[in-house]
Amino acid sequence: MNNEKITLSVVMTVHDEATLLDQNLPLFLTQSCDTDYEVIVVDDASADETPDVLKRMKSRFPQLYTTFIPHSVPNPCRKRLALTIGAKAAKNDWVVLADIKRPPSNENTYQALMSQAAEQQEGVLTLYGRKKNGGETKCQCWQELNEASPLLTKAERRSGQGHNGRGMKLWRGLYDAVAVRRREIHDVLKFYDQKVTGTHLLPLRMKVMWRTMRNSAIVLNK
Repeated sequence: MNNEKITLSVVMTVHDEATLLDQNLPLFLTQSCDTDYEVIVVDDASADETPDVLKRMKSRFPQLYTTFIPHSVPNPCRKRLALTIGAKAAKNDWVVLADIKRPPSNENTYQALMSQAAEQQEGVLTLYGRKKNGGETKCQCWQELNEASPLLTKAERRSGQGHNGRGMKLWRGLYDAVAVRRREIHDVLKFYDQKVTGTHLLPLRMKVMWRTMRNSAIVLNK
């Protein structure tokens, strides 16, 4: 086992997610870990009470960091822009691209992820959590980014051009989060906001099925 001490920066972007932040953000911030970790939330021009919720959470959790993108910033790929800003702010060696809609399934999720990252050392980790299975956490390990690329391309494809009335929507797939070394984060973010047509999906599905069978999921922790 590698003796390197693993540290995590959890990055997510939100837009008008005040209710979900109230419900789910504490689950990201109260993980039981034997090392410090940080959570970075990028507010993409929310018009609801999201800024107030984040301000209140910051007073309770010192490991929470927030920033925002003004509505006036023109960018057709706002999701990718927001995650890029969050990733640039990350201080730790591994970056987790998370989703406020998919919180950790138990309090030991990130401790388990750190342990697996110490074993993996490089590549991509896709994290799965299923509350119906007692909060079991699983991780799919990909040794190289190009191995995981069909899964990332399929899961992160989107339609529309930003949130402002033009139909921002993600088809995430099954996994809850992606973890990579910080030096590889910009290569991973290239898979966000790609236009993937229906004709591309079948071969992507076949590649994902084949590589998933070849790389069996590892149970991390309950």
